[in-house]
Amino acid sequence: MENPIIFTMVAAVVGLIIGFFVAKALEKNNASKLIKEAKKSAAMILKEAQSEGESIKKDKILQAKEKFIELKSEHEKVIFSRDKKMAEAEKRTRDKEAQISNELSKNKKINENLEEKVKDYNHRITVLEKKQEEIDKLHKNQVQQLEVISSLSAEEAKEQLVESLKGEAKNDAMGYIQNALEEAKLTAEQEAKKVIINTIQRIGTEEAVDNCVSVFNIESDDVKGRIIGREGRNIRAIEAATGVEIIVDDTPEAIILSCFDSVRREIARLSLHKLVTDGRIHPARIEEIVKKTKKQIDQEIIEIGKRTVIDLGIHNLHPELIKMVGRMKYRSSYGQNLLQHSREVAKLCGVMAAELGLNPKLAKRAGLLHDIGKVPDAEADMETPHAILGMQWAEKFGEKEDVCNAIGAHHDEIEMKTLIAPIIQVCDAISGARPGARRQVLDSYIQRLKDLEDIAFGFNGVKKAYAIQAGRELRVIVESDKVNDDKAADLSFSISQKIQTDMTYPGQVKVTVIRETRAVNIAK
Repeated sequence: MENPIIFTMVAAVVGLIIGFFVAKALEKNNASKLIKEAKKSAAMILKEAQSEGESIKKDKILQAKEKFIELKSEHEKVIFSRDKKMAEAEKRTRDKEAQISNELSKNKKINENLEEKVKDYNHRITVLEKKQEEIDKLHKNQVQQLEVISSLSAEEAKEQLVESLKGEAKNDAMGYIQNALEEAKLTAEQEAKKVIINTIQRIGTEEAVDNCVSVFNIESDDVKGRIIGREGRNIRAIEAATGVEIIVDDTPEAIILSCFDSVRREIARLSLHKLVTDGRIHPARIEEIVKKTKKQIDQEIIEIGKRTVIDLGIHNLHPELIKMVGRMKYRSSYGQNLLQHSREVAKLCGVMAAELGLNPKLAKRAGLLHDIGKVPDAEADMETPHAILGMQWAEKFGEKEDVCNAIGAHHDEIEMKTLIAPIIQVCDAISGARPGARRQVLDSYIQRLKDLEDIAFGFNGVKKAYAIQAGRELRVIVESDKVNDDKAADLSFSISQKIQTDMTYPGQVKVTVIRETRAVNIAK
Protein backbone atom coordinates (compact mmCIF):
# COMPACT_ATOMS: atom_id res chain seq x y z
CA MET A 1 0.00 0.00 0.00
CA GLU A 2 2.72 2.34 0.93
CA ASN A 3 4.83 1.67 -2.15
CA PRO A 4 2.14 2.63 -4.72
CA ILE A 5 1.44 5.86 -2.91
CA ILE A 6 5.09 6.81 -2.78
CA PHE A 7 5.44 5.78 -6.42
CA THR A 8 2.52 7.94 -7.33
CA MET A 9 3.92 10.88 -5.47
CA VAL A 10 7.36 10.45 -7.03
CA ALA A 11 5.75 10.13 -10.45
CA ALA A 12 3.80 13.33 -9.84
CA VAL A 13 6.94 15.22 -8.75
CA VAL A 14 8.86 13.96 -11.73
CA GLY A 15 5.96 14.98 -13.97
CA LEU A 16 5.97 18.46 -12.52
CA ILE A 17 9.74 18.82 -12.99
CA ILE A 18 9.49 17.62 -16.58
CA GLY A 19 6.56 20.04 -17.16
CA PHE A 20 8.59 22.91 -15.77
CA PHE A 21 11.53 22.24 -18.00
CA VAL A 22 9.29 21.81 -21.00
CA ALA A 23 7.62 25.15 -20.23
CA LYS A 24 11.01 26.80 -19.94
CA ALA A 25 12.04 25.40 -23.28
CA LEU A 26 8.85 26.68 -24.92
CA GLU A 27 9.34 30.15 -23.39
CA LYS A 28 12.89 30.33 -24.78
CA ASN A 29 11.67 29.45 -28.23
CA ASN A 30 8.89 32.10 -28.06
CA ALA A 31 11.32 34.76 -26.77
CA SER A 32 13.78 34.15 -29.58
CA LYS A 33 11.00 34.47 -32.11
CA LEU A 34 9.80 37.74 -30.52
CA ILE A 35 13.35 39.13 -30.50
CA LYS A 36 13.77 38.31 -34.19
CA GLU A 37 10.44 39.96 -35.03
CA ALA A 38 11.37 43.04 -32.94
CA LYS A 39 14.67 43.38 -34.69
CA LYS A 40 12.95 43.14 -38.07
CA SER A 41 10.35 45.84 -37.12
CA ALA A 42 13.11 48.09 -35.65
CA ALA A 43 15.09 47.79 -38.87
CA MET A 44 11.99 48.69 -40.87
CA ILE A 45 11.21 51.67 -38.58
CA LEU A 46 14.80 52.91 -38.90
CA LYS A 47 14.63 52.57 -42.65
CA GLU A 48 11.31 54.48 -42.78
CA ALA A 49 12.67 57.21 -40.41
CA GLN A 50 15.75 57.65 -42.59
CA SER A 51 13.63 57.99 -45.69
CA GLU A 52 11.28 60.50 -43.99
CA GLY A 53 14.28 62.49 -42.65
CA GLU A 54 15.75 62.66 -46.16
CA SER A 55 12.43 63.94 -47.56
CA ILE A 56 12.05 66.51 -44.75
CA LYS A 57 15.64 67.60 -45.27
CA LYS A 58 15.00 68.11 -48.98
CA ASP A 59 11.79 70.10 -48.25
CA LYS A 60 13.57 72.36 -45.75
CA ILE A 61 16.41 72.98 -48.17
CA LEU A 62 13.89 73.93 -50.88
CA GLN A 63 12.03 76.25 -48.48
CA ALA A 64 15.32 77.89 -47.40
CA LYS A 65 16.29 78.45 -51.03
CA GLU A 66 12.85 80.00 -51.79
CA LYS A 67 13.11 82.28 -48.71
CA PHE A 68 16.62 83.32 -49.70
CA ILE A 69 15.45 84.16 -53.22
CA GLU A 70 12.49 86.16 -51.81
CA LEU A 71 14.72 88.14 -49.39
CA LYS A 72 17.20 88.77 -52.15
CA SER A 73 14.49 90.19 -54.43
CA GLU A 74 13.17 92.44 -51.65
CA HIS A 75 16.70 93.63 -50.89
CA GLU A 76 17.23 94.41 -54.55
CA LYS A 77 13.97 96.38 -54.58
CA VAL A 78 15.07 98.45 -51.54
CA ILE A 79 18.44 99.12 -53.10
CA PHE A 80 16.73 100.13 -56.35
CA SER A 81 14.37 102.57 -54.56
CA ARG A 82 17.29 104.09 -52.64
CA ASP A 83 19.24 104.52 -55.84
CA LYS A 84 16.19 106.14 -57.43
CA LYS A 85 15.77 108.58 -54.49
CA MET A 86 19.47 109.42 -54.53
CA ALA A 87 19.25 110.12 -58.25
CA GLU A 88 16.21 112.40 -57.68
CA ALA A 89 18.02 114.21 -54.82
CA GLU A 90 21.07 114.68 -57.01
CA LYS A 91 18.85 116.07 -59.76
CA ARG A 92 17.15 118.51 -57.34
CA THR A 93 20.57 119.56 -56.04
CA ARG A 94 21.80 120.22 -59.56
CA ASP A 95 18.61 122.25 -60.28
CA LYS A 96 19.09 124.32 -57.09
CA GLU A 97 22.72 124.92 -57.93
CA ALA A 98 21.73 126.14 -61.37
CA GLN A 99 19.01 128.39 -59.86
CA ILE A 100 21.42 129.79 -57.26
CA SER A 101 24.01 130.50 -59.93
CA ASN A 102 21.35 132.35 -61.94
CA GLU A 103 20.31 134.38 -58.88
CA LEU A 104 23.95 135.17 -58.08
CA SER A 105 24.46 136.47 -61.59
CA LYS A 106 21.31 138.59 -61.26
CA ASN A 107 22.41 139.91 -57.84
CA LYS A 108 25.76 140.76 -59.27
CA LYS A 109 24.08 142.87 -61.92
CA ILE A 110 21.84 144.51 -59.29
CA ASN A 111 24.85 145.29 -57.10
CA GLU A 112 26.58 146.88 -60.05
CA ASN A 113 23.47 149.02 -60.67
CA LEU A 114 23.27 149.93 -56.96
CA GLU A 115 26.88 151.02 -56.91
CA GLU A 116 26.23 153.28 -59.87
CA LYS A 117 23.12 154.74 -58.14
CA VAL A 118 25.04 155.29 -54.88
CA LYS A 119 27.76 157.15 -56.74
CA ASP A 120 25.12 159.30 -58.43
CA TYR A 121 23.36 159.91 -55.07
CA ASN A 122 26.60 160.95 -53.36
CA HIS A 123 27.34 163.30 -56.22
CA ARG A 124 23.92 164.92 -55.88
CA ILE A 125 24.35 165.28 -52.10
CA THR A 126 27.63 167.11 -52.55
CA VAL A 127 25.99 169.42 -55.08
CA LEU A 128 23.07 170.09 -52.68
CA GLU A 129 25.42 170.79 -49.79
CA LYS A 130 27.28 173.37 -51.85
CA LYS A 131 23.97 174.99 -52.84
CA GLN A 132 22.81 174.96 -49.17
CA GLU A 133 26.01 176.69 -48.09
CA GLU A 134 25.45 179.36 -50.73
CA ILE A 135 21.81 179.81 -49.55
CA ASP A 136 22.91 180.10 -45.89
CA LYS A 137 25.45 182.76 -46.83
CA LEU A 138 22.80 184.70 -48.75
CA HIS A 139 20.34 184.36 -45.80
CA LYS A 140 22.93 185.68 -43.34
CA ASN A 141 23.68 188.60 -45.61
CA GLN A 142 19.96 189.42 -45.92
CA VAL A 143 19.43 189.11 -42.14
CA GLN A 144 22.38 191.43 -41.53
CA GLN A 145 21.03 193.93 -44.02
CA LEU A 146 17.55 193.77 -42.37
CA GLU A 147 19.06 194.26 -38.90
CA VAL A 148 20.96 197.30 -40.18
CA ILE A 149 17.81 198.72 -41.79
CA SER A 150 15.45 198.04 -38.84
CA SER A 151 18.04 198.64 -36.13
CA LEU A 152 16.74 195.37 -34.44
CA SER A 153 18.41 192.02 -33.99
CA ALA A 154 16.76 188.84 -35.26
CA GLU A 155 15.83 187.70 -31.72
CA GLU A 156 14.23 191.06 -30.89
CA ALA A 157 12.20 191.02 -34.12
CA LYS A 158 11.06 187.45 -33.36
CA GLU A 159 9.93 188.40 -29.85
CA GLN A 160 7.98 191.41 -31.14
CA LEU A 161 6.27 189.22 -33.75
CA VAL A 162 5.36 186.57 -31.18
CA GLU A 163 3.93 189.17 -28.78
CA SER A 164 1.80 190.74 -31.50
CA LEU A 165 0.48 187.31 -32.55
CA LYS A 166 -0.29 186.45 -28.91
CA GLY A 167 -2.28 189.66 -28.48
CA GLU A 168 -4.29 189.08 -31.66
CA ALA A 169 -4.97 185.43 -30.75
CA LYS A 170 -6.05 186.39 -27.23
CA ASN A 171 -8.45 189.04 -28.51
CA ASP A 172 -9.91 186.62 -31.06
CA ALA A 173 -10.29 183.90 -28.42
CA MET A 174 -11.98 186.24 -25.94
CA GLY A 175 -14.40 187.39 -28.62
CA TYR A 176 -15.18 183.81 -29.60
CA ILE A 177 -15.70 182.77 -25.97
CA GLN A 178 -17.95 185.74 -25.31
CA ASN A 179 -20.09 184.93 -28.36
CA ALA A 180 -20.28 181.27 -27.37
CA LEU A 181 -21.32 182.13 -23.80
CA GLU A 182 -24.01 184.53 -24.99
CA GLU A 183 -25.34 181.97 -27.44
CA ALA A 184 -25.30 179.25 -24.75
CA LYS A 185 -27.18 181.51 -22.31
CA LEU A 186 -29.85 182.18 -24.93
CA THR A 187 -30.33 178.53 -25.93
CA ALA A 188 -29.42 176.56 -22.77
CA GLU A 189 -32.70 177.13 -20.92
CA GLN A 190 -34.76 176.39 -24.01
CA GLU A 191 -32.81 173.20 -24.79
CA ALA A 192 -33.01 172.04 -21.17
CA LYS A 193 -36.79 172.53 -21.10
CA LYS A 194 -37.09 170.67 -24.39
CA VAL A 195 -35.10 167.68 -23.08
CA ILE A 196 -37.09 167.54 -19.83
CA ILE A 197 -40.48 167.86 -21.59
CA ASN A 198 -39.58 165.16 -24.13
CA THR A 199 -38.45 162.86 -21.33
CA ILE A 200 -41.62 163.38 -19.28
CA GLN A 201 -43.86 162.85 -22.33
CA ARG A 202 -42.17 159.58 -23.27
CA ILE A 203 -42.51 157.95 -19.83
CA GLY A 204 -45.97 156.82 -18.77
CA THR A 205 -46.66 156.93 -15.05
CA GLU A 206 -49.10 155.30 -12.68
CA GLU A 207 -50.62 157.16 -9.77
CA ALA A 208 -50.74 155.06 -6.64
CA VAL A 209 -50.63 155.90 -2.95
CA ASP A 210 -49.63 153.50 -0.19
CA ASN A 211 -51.44 153.43 3.12
CA CYS A 212 -50.37 152.39 6.58
CA VAL A 213 -53.28 149.95 6.95
CA SER A 214 -54.47 146.87 5.11
CA VAL A 215 -57.98 145.43 5.09
CA PHE A 216 -58.35 141.65 5.42
CA ASN A 217 -61.73 140.52 4.10
CA ILE A 218 -63.49 137.54 5.67
CA GLU A 219 -66.56 135.56 4.65
CA SER A 220 -68.51 136.03 7.88
CA ASP A 221 -68.18 137.62 11.29
CA ASP A 222 -67.91 134.16 12.89
CA VAL A 223 -64.32 134.02 11.73
CA LYS A 224 -63.52 137.06 13.93
CA GLY A 225 -64.15 135.02 17.08
CA ARG A 226 -61.84 132.24 15.88
CA ILE A 227 -59.13 134.76 15.08
CA ILE A 228 -59.46 136.37 18.52
CA GLY A 229 -59.45 132.96 20.25
CA ARG A 230 -60.18 132.06 23.83
CA GLU A 231 -59.41 135.06 26.04
CA GLY A 232 -57.68 136.70 23.02
CA ARG A 233 -54.73 134.29 22.92
CA ASN A 234 -54.86 133.82 19.13
CA ILE A 235 -54.86 137.53 18.26
CA ARG A 236 -52.07 138.17 20.80
CA ALA A 237 -50.01 135.37 19.24
CA ILE A 238 -50.52 136.85 15.73
CA GLU A 239 -49.55 140.35 16.90
CA ALA A 240 -46.47 139.05 18.72
CA ALA A 241 -45.32 136.95 15.74
CA THR A 242 -45.87 139.60 13.05
CA GLY A 243 -45.47 142.93 14.91
CA VAL A 244 -48.74 144.19 13.38
CA GLU A 245 -51.66 145.67 15.26
CA ILE A 246 -54.88 143.80 14.44
CA ILE A 247 -58.06 145.82 14.83
CA VAL A 248 -61.25 143.79 15.10
CA ASP A 249 -64.24 146.15 15.32
CA ASP A 250 -67.82 146.35 14.10
CA THR A 251 -66.77 146.70 10.44
CA PRO A 252 -68.72 143.92 8.69
CA GLU A 253 -66.66 141.10 7.11
CA ALA A 254 -63.34 142.95 7.52
CA ILE A 255 -60.35 143.07 9.86
CA ILE A 256 -57.93 146.02 9.87
CA LEU A 257 -54.14 145.40 9.89
CA SER A 258 -52.21 148.49 11.01
CA CYS A 259 -48.41 148.91 10.75
CA PHE A 260 -46.02 151.40 9.18
CA ASP A 261 -43.86 148.49 7.94
CA SER A 262 -45.62 147.20 4.84
CA VAL A 263 -43.56 143.98 4.86
CA ARG A 264 -44.98 143.06 8.24
CA ARG A 265 -48.48 143.97 7.07
CA GLU A 266 -48.11 141.70 4.05
CA ILE A 267 -46.78 138.84 6.23
CA ALA A 268 -49.74 139.27 8.61
CA ARG A 269 -52.25 139.40 5.72
CA LEU A 270 -50.93 136.25 4.05
CA SER A 271 -50.65 134.42 7.38
CA LEU A 272 -54.28 135.24 8.26
CA HIS A 273 -55.39 134.08 4.83
CA LYS A 274 -53.61 130.72 5.27
CA LEU A 275 -54.93 130.28 8.82
CA VAL A 276 -58.54 131.06 7.86
CA THR A 277 -58.34 128.81 4.79
CA ASP A 278 -56.84 125.94 6.80
CA GLY A 279 -59.27 126.39 9.70
CA ARG A 280 -56.76 125.45 12.40
CA ILE A 281 -56.09 128.60 14.42
CA HIS A 282 -54.05 128.24 17.61
CA PRO A 283 -50.75 129.77 18.88
CA ALA A 284 -48.47 126.91 17.75
CA ARG A 285 -50.04 126.83 14.29
CA ILE A 286 -49.84 130.64 14.08
CA GLU A 287 -46.07 130.65 14.76
CA GLU A 288 -45.52 127.92 12.16
CA ILE A 289 -47.55 129.73 9.47
CA VAL A 290 -45.86 133.10 10.18
CA LYS A 291 -42.37 131.53 9.80
CA LYS A 292 -43.33 129.94 6.49
CA THR A 293 -44.84 133.20 5.27
CA LYS A 294 -41.69 135.15 6.18
CA LYS A 295 -39.60 132.74 4.07
CA GLN A 296 -42.11 133.10 1.24
CA ILE A 297 -41.93 136.92 1.41
CA ASP A 298 -38.11 136.82 1.45
CA GLN A 299 -38.12 134.69 -1.70
CA GLU A 300 -40.70 136.94 -3.30
CA ILE A 301 -38.54 140.00 -2.54
CA ILE A 302 -35.62 138.41 -4.41
CA GLU A 303 -37.86 137.52 -7.38
CA ILE A 304 -39.25 141.08 -7.51
CA GLY A 305 -35.71 142.47 -7.54
CA LYS A 306 -34.66 140.11 -10.35
CA ARG A 307 -37.74 140.93 -12.46
CA THR A 308 -37.19 144.68 -11.96
CA VAL A 309 -33.54 144.46 -12.99
CA ILE A 310 -34.40 142.35 -16.06
CA ASP A 311 -37.23 144.71 -17.11
CA LEU A 312 -34.89 147.71 -16.97
CA GLY A 313 -32.06 145.91 -18.80
CA ILE A 314 -29.55 146.26 -15.93
CA HIS A 315 -26.86 143.54 -15.74
CA ASN A 316 -24.29 142.25 -13.23
CA LEU A 317 -26.01 143.75 -10.18
CA HIS A 318 -24.83 142.34 -6.83
CA PRO A 319 -27.34 139.89 -5.22
CA GLU A 320 -27.56 142.05 -2.09
CA LEU A 321 -28.49 145.10 -4.18
CA ILE A 322 -31.09 143.00 -6.03
CA LYS A 323 -32.57 142.07 -2.66
CA MET A 324 -32.68 145.75 -1.63
CA VAL A 325 -34.46 146.60 -4.90
CA GLY A 326 -37.05 143.93 -4.13
CA ARG A 327 -37.60 145.29 -0.60
CA MET A 328 -38.46 148.67 -2.13
CA LYS A 329 -41.85 147.25 -3.09
CA TYR A 330 -42.78 147.24 0.58
CA ARG A 331 -41.49 150.76 1.33
CA SER A 332 -42.98 154.15 0.65
CA SER A 333 -41.82 157.77 0.63
CA TYR A 334 -44.48 160.41 1.32
CA GLY A 335 -47.05 157.79 0.34
CA GLN A 336 -45.33 157.02 -2.98
CA ASN A 337 -44.29 153.39 -3.48
CA LEU A 338 -40.48 153.35 -3.41
CA LEU A 339 -40.03 150.63 -6.05
CA GLN A 340 -42.45 152.32 -8.43
CA HIS A 341 -40.70 155.64 -7.85
CA SER A 342 -37.23 154.11 -8.45
CA ARG A 343 -38.37 152.35 -11.65
CA GLU A 344 -39.83 155.61 -12.89
CA VAL A 345 -36.65 157.53 -12.07
CA ALA A 346 -34.55 154.85 -13.83
CA LYS A 347 -36.64 155.13 -17.01
CA LEU A 348 -36.55 158.94 -16.92
CA CYS A 349 -32.77 158.88 -16.42
CA GLY A 350 -32.25 156.48 -19.32
CA VAL A 351 -34.28 158.64 -21.72
CA MET A 352 -32.71 161.90 -20.56
CA ALA A 353 -29.16 160.49 -20.75
CA ALA A 354 -29.83 159.26 -24.29
CA GLU A 355 -31.16 162.71 -25.27
CA LEU A 356 -27.95 164.30 -23.92
CA GLY A 357 -25.62 161.77 -25.57
CA LEU A 358 -24.58 160.08 -22.29
CA ASN A 359 -24.57 156.41 -21.26
CA PRO A 360 -28.26 155.46 -20.73
CA LYS A 361 -27.47 152.09 -19.07
CA LEU A 362 -25.30 153.74 -16.43
CA ALA A 363 -27.97 156.40 -15.84
CA LYS A 364 -30.68 153.72 -15.43
CA ARG A 365 -28.50 151.89 -12.92
CA ALA A 366 -27.97 155.00 -10.82
CA GLY A 367 -31.65 155.95 -11.09
CA LEU A 368 -32.80 152.54 -9.83
CA LEU A 369 -30.37 152.54 -6.89
CA HIS A 370 -30.63 156.22 -5.86
CA ASP A 371 -33.02 155.54 -2.94
CA ILE A 372 -31.69 152.19 -1.64
CA GLY A 373 -30.61 154.07 1.48
CA LYS A 374 -34.30 154.29 2.45
CA VAL A 375 -34.48 150.50 2.81
CA PRO A 376 -33.55 149.97 6.47
CA ASP A 377 -30.88 147.50 7.49
CA ALA A 378 -30.06 146.08 10.91
CA GLU A 379 -26.46 147.34 10.71
CA ALA A 380 -27.31 150.74 9.17
CA ASP A 381 -26.82 154.01 10.98
CA MET A 382 -30.28 155.58 11.08
CA GLU A 383 -28.83 159.07 11.56
CA THR A 384 -26.94 158.96 8.23
CA PRO A 385 -28.85 160.60 5.31
CA HIS A 386 -30.32 158.02 2.98
CA ALA A 387 -28.33 159.33 -0.02
CA ILE A 388 -24.99 158.89 1.79
CA LEU A 389 -26.07 155.51 3.14
CA GLY A 390 -27.08 154.37 -0.37
CA MET A 391 -23.73 155.56 -1.74
CA GLN A 392 -21.87 153.60 0.94
CA TRP A 393 -23.81 150.43 0.13
CA ALA A 394 -23.19 150.88 -3.61
CA GLU A 395 -19.45 151.28 -2.97
CA LYS A 396 -19.49 148.22 -0.71
CA PHE A 397 -21.05 146.04 -3.41
CA GLY A 398 -18.74 147.12 -6.22
CA GLU A 399 -20.68 149.76 -8.16
CA LYS A 400 -18.80 152.21 -10.39
CA GLU A 401 -17.65 155.57 -9.07
CA ASP A 402 -20.05 157.48 -11.36
CA VAL A 403 -23.05 155.55 -9.99
CA CYS A 404 -21.94 155.98 -6.36
CA ASN A 405 -21.43 159.73 -6.80
CA ALA A 406 -24.85 160.13 -8.44
CA ILE A 407 -26.53 158.28 -5.54
CA GLY A 408 -24.77 160.32 -2.86
CA ALA A 409 -25.25 163.70 -4.59
CA HIS A 410 -28.93 163.55 -5.59
CA HIS A 411 -29.83 165.64 -2.49
CA ASP A 412 -26.62 167.73 -2.59
CA GLU A 413 -25.07 165.99 0.42
CA ILE A 414 -21.82 165.68 -1.55
CA GLU A 415 -20.38 167.43 -4.58
CA MET A 416 -21.49 166.26 -8.02
CA LYS A 417 -18.49 164.97 -9.98
CA THR A 418 -20.16 163.41 -13.04
CA LEU A 419 -22.73 164.45 -15.63
CA ILE A 420 -25.04 161.64 -14.53
CA ALA A 421 -25.47 163.08 -11.00
CA PRO A 422 -27.59 166.14 -11.99
CA ILE A 423 -29.71 163.90 -14.24
CA ILE A 424 -30.54 161.66 -11.25
CA GLN A 425 -31.42 164.72 -9.16
CA VAL A 426 -33.70 166.19 -11.85
CA CYS A 427 -35.47 162.89 -12.58
CA ASP A 428 -36.00 162.27 -8.85
CA ALA A 429 -37.65 165.69 -8.60
CA ILE A 430 -39.79 165.01 -11.70
CA SER A 431 -41.04 161.69 -10.32
CA GLY A 432 -41.80 163.10 -6.88
CA ALA A 433 -43.35 166.38 -8.04
CA ARG A 434 -45.84 165.11 -10.62
CA PRO A 435 -49.53 165.31 -9.62
CA GLY A 436 -50.73 162.38 -7.53
CA ALA A 437 -47.28 160.98 -6.86
CA ARG A 438 -47.08 161.78 -3.17
CA ARG A 439 -49.73 162.05 -0.53
CA GLN A 440 -49.22 165.38 1.13
CA VAL A 441 -51.69 168.16 1.77
CA LEU A 442 -50.68 171.26 -0.20
CA ASP A 443 -51.58 173.75 2.53
CA SER A 444 -49.54 171.96 5.20
CA TYR A 445 -46.62 171.59 2.81
CA ILE A 446 -46.60 175.31 1.99
CA GLN A 447 -46.97 176.18 5.66
CA ARG A 448 -43.97 174.03 6.55
CA LEU A 449 -41.81 175.77 3.96
CA LYS A 450 -42.99 179.16 5.22
CA ASP A 451 -42.20 178.20 8.82
CA LEU A 452 -38.66 177.20 7.82
CA GLU A 453 -38.09 180.58 6.14
CA ASP A 454 -39.63 182.48 9.09
CA ILE A 455 -37.25 180.75 11.53
CA ALA A 456 -34.31 181.92 9.43
CA PHE A 457 -35.59 185.51 9.25
CA GLY A 458 -35.79 185.52 13.04
CA PHE A 459 -31.99 185.84 13.30
CA ASN A 460 -30.04 189.07 12.86
CA GLY A 461 -28.12 189.62 9.62
CA VAL A 462 -30.32 187.35 7.47
CA LYS A 463 -31.02 188.97 4.12
CA LYS A 464 -32.87 186.18 2.25
CA ALA A 465 -34.03 182.65 3.04
CA TYR A 466 -35.22 179.91 0.67
CA ALA A 467 -36.66 176.50 1.54
CA ILE A 468 -35.73 174.12 -1.31
CA GLN A 469 -35.59 170.38 -2.05
CA ALA A 470 -39.20 169.89 -0.84
CA GLY A 471 -38.25 171.34 2.55
CA ARG A 472 -35.16 169.18 3.00
CA GLU A 473 -32.78 172.14 2.71
CA LEU A 474 -32.86 175.76 3.89
CA ARG A 475 -30.52 178.22 2.19
CA VAL A 476 -29.89 181.42 4.07
CA ILE A 477 -28.17 184.47 2.50
CA VAL A 478 -26.70 186.87 5.06
CA GLU A 479 -25.40 190.45 4.86
CA SER A 480 -21.61 190.32 4.55
CA ASP A 481 -21.06 193.53 6.54
CA LYS A 482 -23.05 192.26 9.54
CA VAL A 483 -22.07 188.56 9.59
CA ASN A 484 -18.45 187.39 9.23
CA ASP A 485 -17.30 183.85 8.44
CA ASP A 486 -17.19 182.70 12.05
CA LYS A 487 -20.65 184.06 12.78
CA ALA A 488 -21.96 182.37 9.60
CA ALA A 489 -20.98 178.96 11.00
CA ASP A 490 -22.59 179.78 14.37
CA LEU A 491 -25.72 181.04 12.60
CA SER A 492 -26.07 177.78 10.63
CA PHE A 493 -25.87 175.77 13.86
CA SER A 494 -28.34 178.03 15.71
CA ILE A 495 -30.92 177.85 12.89
CA SER A 496 -30.66 174.04 12.73
CA GLN A 497 -31.17 173.77 16.49
CA LYS A 498 -34.19 176.12 16.31
CA ILE A 499 -35.76 174.02 13.53
CA GLN A 500 -35.09 170.82 15.46
CA THR A 501 -36.83 172.08 18.61
CA ASP A 502 -39.74 174.05 17.09
CA MET A 503 -40.85 172.01 14.06
CA THR A 504 -42.02 168.51 13.15
CA TYR A 505 -40.83 167.23 9.76
CA PRO A 506 -39.90 163.96 8.02
CA GLY A 507 -36.23 163.11 7.47
CA GLN A 508 -33.62 165.84 7.90
CA VAL A 509 -33.28 169.54 7.06
CA LYS A 510 -29.94 170.83 5.81
CA VAL A 511 -29.16 174.48 6.71
CA THR A 512 -26.75 176.27 4.34
CA VAL A 513 -25.62 179.82 5.19
CA ILE A 514 -24.15 181.81 2.28
CA ARG A 515 -22.05 184.91 2.87
CA GLU A 516 -21.15 186.80 -0.29
CA THR A 517 -18.92 189.84 -0.86
CA ARG A 518 -19.12 191.67 -4.20
CA ALA A 519 -17.03 194.42 -5.74
CA VAL A 520 -18.71 196.02 -8.81
CA ASN A 521 -17.22 198.65 -11.12
CA ILE A 522 -18.38 199.93 -14.49
CA ALA A 523 -16.07 200.64 -17.42
CA LYS A 524 -17.33 203.49 -19.62
